Amino acid sequence: MNLVNVITVDFQKLSGITVVFFCYPLLPDSCPRAHRLPALKVAMYVLMVLMILTTVFGNLLIIISISHFKQLQSPTHLIVRSLAASDCLLGSLVMPYSMVRSVEGCWYLGDFVCKVHSSLDMTFSISSLIHLSLISVDRYWAICDPLRYKMRVTNNIVTVFTTFTWLFSFLYSFSIVFSGINKIGLESFIMQVYCVGSCVLFFNKQWGLICSLLTFFLPGTIMSSLYMNIFYVARKHAKVMSERVTGGLKSQGSAQREGKAAKTLAIVMGVFYLCWLPFFTATAVDPFLNFVTPGDVFDALVWFGYFNSTCNPLIYGFFYPRFQKAFKILISTYTCGCNDSSTLILE
Repeated sequence: MNLVNVITVDFQKLSGITVVFFCYPLLPDSCPRAHRLPALKVAMYVLMVLMILTTVFGNLLIIISISHFKQLQSPTHLIVRSLAASDCLLGSLVMPYSMVRSVEGCWYLGDFVCKVHSSLDMTFSISSLIHLSLISVDRYWAICDPLRYKMRVTNNIVTVFTTFTWLFSFLYSFSIVFSGINKIGLESFIMQVYCVGSCVLFFNKQWGLICSLLTFFLPGTIMSSLYMNIFYVARKHAKVMSERVTGGLKSQGSAQREGKAAKTLAIVMGVFYLCWLPFFTATAVDPFLNFVTPGDVFDALVWFGYFNSTCNPLIYGFFYPRFQKAFKILISTYTCGCNDSSTLILE
């Protein structure tokens, strides 16, 4: 991701003299380390470690639940499992290294590993965003065209689409980073700001727009339009059911289901846009402003994007009774030594 950490300086004043600390003190072209108070560094590490652990274990619990219980292996849940795999890999393979880079302001693993890290960062983030779009398409067909849903959407079809999502995310990200097409026209600027110990992914004007439109604004538009249609159809169905049934309890149940559906959709879209909109807006606009966004600000936007992967297992897992029961069964099975729970029915 586009992190301009090279402009931050770690310094302290001793007897009126400013002492600068570098990532590689023995190299003349080393990047300066980030200046942060010890208490702030500890707070950042604690917060980021908690976020990483929640991301990894929350998504891992989703993966285990769907793999363990055959009752959860529907097309929708297979997409959710693939989404959880993207988020889990992001939390385990990308976020820990980004944490050290964000707190210390230094990259200690060399340029090649930096390219691999940036490629994996893009791969898992893009894969997560596309999976969210696939879930919205799946829910749209299930609710708005339920009669043909089972014929259209099968486990094999879902496997094909999720496999394509992974391949596209991987090829797209690695080809951009290793080809350097995103840096064409920025050679002189990069030479001015480059120093040993930085891991920065710059986007020129063209690719800043292409990446933002293709990987965020297009999936976001699809999700928004589909969820608006889903909400409209759900309200319409609930209204029809309320008019047909007799008895307050059934009408109240329809109203409750409508309210729950509206709340879930609002949370899905709200978290999605809250986490990713600032980052992709800055990615698209910053090249036109000569990269004026401060490094720490861009860093915060990256972690806001990561936070979406932390929230996904909460939204798509803990909000649904089947997953809640599956989590309880798995935890009791592996902590209390109960019998195998794979045959239990989840209603």
